[in-house]
Amino acid sequence: MLVFDFTNFPILNTQRLTLRQIVTNDANEMFALRSNPEIMKYIPRELPKTIDDAIKHIEFMQGLLESGECINWAICLKDDQKLIGNIGYFRMQPENHRAEVGYILSSEFHGKGIMQEALTEIIRYGFEEIKLHSIEAVTAPENESSWKLLEKNGFVREGYFKQDTYWQGKFLDSYVFSLLNPNES
Repeated sequence: MLVFDFTNFPILNTQRLTLRQIVTNDANEMFALRSNPEIMKYIPRELPKTIDDAIKHIEFMQGLLESGECINWAICLKDDQKLIGNIGYFRMQPENHRAEVGYILSSEFHGKGIMQEALTEIIRYGFEEIKLHSIEAVTAPENESSWKLLEKNGFVREGYFKQDTYWQGKFLDSYVFSLLNPNES
């Protein structure tokens, strides 16, 4: 069984990005991101109503980080440490050497290859550093840009779950994708 220990938070760098720990000073940007109905339309989560809600979310994620249940990075441009999105591993399953990747990005940065760059680095980190065997991703069938990004990165759609999530009075469908560690036989 894997042991997830993120005591020394890993700061990751790509050509254009720094992926760093999310801190309470990111609350304004986190609030702007997660309170935007357009950005959140495919994520069945309650929208924050205040900055305090964003701070509580950051603190909740910090608690999950400390217990090794998730790791979530702020996506920042290298020349500006302002949070423009986040990406991370959730629903970590140490017994299965598996974790779910999730991500969100400010709409002003869509279509610029930012998430492709961040996801490539997160996949590398997951397989090489965390030693995951597989990475899962769940997306709404309507979220074509997300599932195309996953497919571009080698994820295979393994399931189409009909009405598996109940949210705001409706049942929603889900696509489930998976990527196996290519370094393992």
